[in-house]
Amino acid sequence: MANAIDKITFEKAFSERRMEKYFRHYDSEIQSIKCYQNNIELSESFYPCIAVFEVLLRNAINRELIRLFGREDWYAVFAATPGLIDLNKYISQANRQIANRKEQATPSKMVAELTLGFWVTLFNVEYERVLWKDLRRVFPNMPKKERQRKKVAPPLNRFRTFRNRIFHHEPIVWNLVRLRAIHTEIITVIEWINKDVAHWLASFDRFENVCQKTEMKDLAK
Repeated sequence: MANAIDKITFEKAFSERRMEKYFRHYDSEIQSIKCYQNNIELSESFYPCIAVFEVLLRNAINRELIRLFGREDWYAVFAATPGLIDLNKYISQANRQIANRKEQATPSKMVAELTLGFWVTLFNVEYERVLWKDLRRVFPNMPKKERQRKKVAPPLNRFRTFRNRIFHHEPIVWNLVRLRAIHTEIITVIEWINKDVAHWLASFDRFENVCQKTEMKDLAK
């Protein structure tokens, strides 16, 4: 592997476009490549909290929508519900994807297929009048005086954008202060939904350890 640690090899493997940000950032090729490795490790360390957040959020929303509409396939009425009609594009897309796999679109499959973008969009201002009264119960541990749609939607949208950066393997490594703030905010929202799950997550969440290792590597340069 030692002979493969060079700019030409990495540009060929990962593309010049992807690697140019790293090679511009440092004078040393080895430092640039190590930074790319650090980026992968930091991204990987976010997986537990992102995975827990996403599944926890959609299941909590699903529970409240079942209660609101009185049926497990609540998504089936969106096309005929004033104020929610434009959300049907997400439902149609999920139905198509399930059908393309020749599977039956059961409620559990639909909940799993709908994107994080869909779940987060439910907290946008245009759906406040129809949905917020019920969806606020998704966050039972959020302080009551703070439990407002306008205070829930921004962090959820930040998480969606950040998640997409990680899942598209974009750079996140150069602002550890920002990463710590995002991680803390994700954990806070998880606590709003379920404190027991947040406590369980803390037992194997490696983000801070990886962050500290990255800081030590930077200091050693």
